Amino acid sequence: MQGEFSIVVDRSEHQYAPTPWEQESWRVSALAWVAEQLASHGLRAGGELRVRLRPWSVLVRVPVEGREAVWFKANPPASAFEGPLTAALARWAPEHVLRPLAVDAERAWVLLPDGGELFRDVLAREPVEPRTWEELLRQYASLQRTLAPHAREIERLGVPATRTPDLPGAFDQLLTRSTALLPEARERLDRLRPRLTDWCAELASFGVEDTLDHADLHDGQLFRPAPGRFTFFDWGDAVVSHPFCSLRIPAEKARARYGPQVLARLLDAYLEPWTGAGRTPADLHRAAHLAWRLSVLSRAASWGRTFPDASGSGPGAERSSASLLEILNDPPF
Repeated sequence: MQGEFSIVVDRSEHQYAPTPWEQESWRVSALAWVAEQLASHGLRAGGELRVRLRPWSVLVRVPVEGREAVWFKANPPASAFEGPLTAALARWAPEHVLRPLAVDAERAWVLLPDGGELFRDVLAREPVEPRTWEELLRQYASLQRTLAPHAREIERLGVPATRTPDLPGAFDQLLTRSTALLPEARERLDRLRPRLTDWCAELASFGVEDTLDHADLHDGQLFRPAPGRFTFFDWGDAVVSHPFCSLRIPAEKARARYGPQVLARLLDAYLEPWTGAGRTPADLHRAAHLAWRLSVLSRAASWGRTFPDASGSGPGAERSSASLLEILNDPPF
């Protein structure tokens, strides 16, 4: 397949980051696998391959004769679970996610159909009212609730777990490994530890089940295939944890676009599906307040998994430490 098509490679700012794409044997095998999987669906590639290389993935847009393009993705070991997870999500919640055309769990490869227009592209093209963000958060909360009974199965697929009662231990591990922290910052985090334990216990007391947290739910990780409908994808940073930890990233994106006044609307929209079971709106708002702050633990851990670096001087250590420090900041609501 490689010899039949022109190939355009995008490395962005990661010009010197190594990826398996540089290995000819890997590249030939990957493209042969894509051709084989397409053939099994009665499809044939045709056109220019567009390759996006990042330290955390190899992504190839493959044009297909007579229909939309498909996407090949190869994950590193830290997110090798993404293909099997995506396939499982398509069984459990097909209306919310992409259904893979093929998955090779051993090699961490997945072939995905086109999901439609990115929400980011919609935002760049036309005015979008805050109520659209409200709807996407309602749909995402519905997905999380659907997945809650499958949390153990999700963990068995290799998805990391930082369940609510385990968050203090996760904080301790991150603090120990965060070699990029300055002494003063480390002292501030050490002093925070007793309060953090109380926050985690209070968050657990509201009885909201741990489930899948996308952990990086921004406008570039959402398709908007039709008005009012969203498809969630790119699960490489996912973790099993408190669901409300997912709220921070999309809410921050919306706040940057519309101003701080939008937060109350988004919060109410996201929390609406979680009402019931004796929980009051005040309980849910308090839980969201706590989870907003604690959500940085998953982000800090994700940076460490994506850029493992024993020296402590690489981008993973720096970004993990920066994320961890955000736990010191009060939530904006």
